[in-house]
Order: sequence, then structure tokens, then C-alpha cells
Amino acid sequence: MTTKNTLCFTAAAVIVAFILGGIFLCRQGKGNYAISPQNNVRLPVIMYHSVLKDTSRTGDYIITPDSLEEDMAYLEKNGYTAVSAQQVLDYCKNNGSLPDKPVMITFDDGFLNNLTYALPILEKYHMKGIVNIVGSYCESAVEQGDHNPYYQYLTWKEISALSADGTVEIGAHTYSMHSLDGRKGCSRLEWESVDDYQSLFSEDLSAVTDLLRENCGISPVVFAYPFGFISEESYPILSEYGYEIALTCTERVNYLSQNSEGNEIIILDRFNRSGNYTTEEFMEKLGC
Repeated sequence: MTTKNTLCFTAAAVIVAFILGGIFLCRQGKGNYAISPQNNVRLPVIMYHSVLKDTSRTGDYIITPDSLEEDMAYLEKNGYTAVSAQQVLDYCKNNGSLPDKPVMITFDDGFLNNLTYALPILEKYHMKGIVNIVGSYCESAVEQGDHNPYYQYLTWKEISALSADGTVEIGAHTYSMHSLDGRKGCSRLEWESVDDYQSLFSEDLSAVTDLLRENCGISPVVFAYPFGFISEESYPILSEYGYEIALTCTERVNYLSQNSEGNEIIILDRFNRSGNYTTEEFMEKLGC
């Protein structure tokens, strides 16, 4: 094969790989992909963080209650139904169905303003949500006793109130691995053995899982990777503690397939909702 032909072949292979990367979107367990979008359910997942009235704080991870309400009104008007983690699990295990136009709504970090501002809006538009908490942040909130939605995180009592009517599910966002200092989130360090990594991750996951169960009576099934850093070695530990869905920060739409095996971790990609977009701009990005 000539050099020119080799270059053409390589370029074609890269293009094909890129196209397939946009098709194989719903990862289940270690490399188990949905075969194609055809005959599978399209599921966009939105990742919110903090919701604040102060427009001067609006940015990549902060939106206003007005913007959140505009998002929910848009989804409702265009026929979208927010689905729970359990609905997704039931569908993937062939134990249930999903609405025609499902969407998943998530909030990361566990800000108190998710209870103060986001919950009433979700209830108004009959939308379900998932709030993923950081265990150490909640413990600090309890110790500080400061209930200012401008900057504070949820306490265990507030988590219970948030999830009381079933509108919001609670997921885990680690106990204390929400950091970019040294280790990036839950990533495995290059020099770290698998056993050492799994032992450390298990200790962290056990802490946040136990705290939610003991303080709120909640057994979470959703885990959100901080900053989207994933190590496949974490999958069996997630399964061991009862987690069935893992959330990333990769901005792609998911396509769900049925007949998943019971021990698979369903990995869902998400679009970050930056406050720098209008609702229309963000929904166009999301394909909604």
C-alpha cells in the first residue's frame, strides 16, 4: 500500500471511529455498549449544580431559579417526561417501559439551594430529579448549623426533607473524593495498584453509603463521578455497595437498550447546564 493510500485509509478509520463514538453511547459495565440508536430509547441527562437568585453569580455551574423554571417549562411544553433512576433500571432490565420522550434531571454536590429553589420548581412541573451529595460536605453543614442557601450544603435532615415526597432521589458523589488536589476525583493514580485503589475507593464509598442509610434511611443506587474522572476498577466496588447507575460528565446523549444483566453498572453521560446559555441554546445543544 502506498504512503498516500495508507494516509487515506488511516483518515477514513479515524472518521469511522468518530462516528461510532457518537453511536455507542450508553455504556453498561466494562465496555458493554448499546449497539446503535435504532430501536433503543434516547435519554438525554442534564447536570445542574447550584441554583441561586443572585445573577452576578451565574456561571458554568450556577443558574438562576428563573432559568431552571424556563428549562422545566420548555421540557414540559415539548413533551418530555423526567424519569427516575428506578424507571431507567426497570427498563434496562426489561421490567418496565419508559415514556416516549424521557429526560433525566440531576444536581451535583448537594447544595441547600436544591431544596430551597429547585424542589418547588420540579414539583410545579411534575419533574423528577436526582441530587448527588458529597458526604463530607453534609457533615460540615451539620457542624456549622448555618442554613444559608447562598452557599451552604444540605444537612442529613434537609436531605430527608428533599426526598420526602418522591420528587427527588438521592445519589452519592463520594464522601471526600470530590477534589482535584493530587488525585483527580475517583481516578486511579498511575503508580497505584488495583488492590490499593479499590480499598481506598471502597472505604470512601462505604462512608457516604452508610451515612445516607443511617441518617436518612436512604440506600442510594446512583453514583456521580466527581469531575467525570472514571476508573473501571471502581465498577465492582459500586456493585458491591448496591449502586446500579453511574453518571459521567461526558456531554453525549444516551441510548438505552433492554435485557441488561443484573450486575451491570449502567453508565450515563450528561450535559452540564451552564448558566451562560439561554434555555433555547442549551436545549438545542441537548437535542431537545
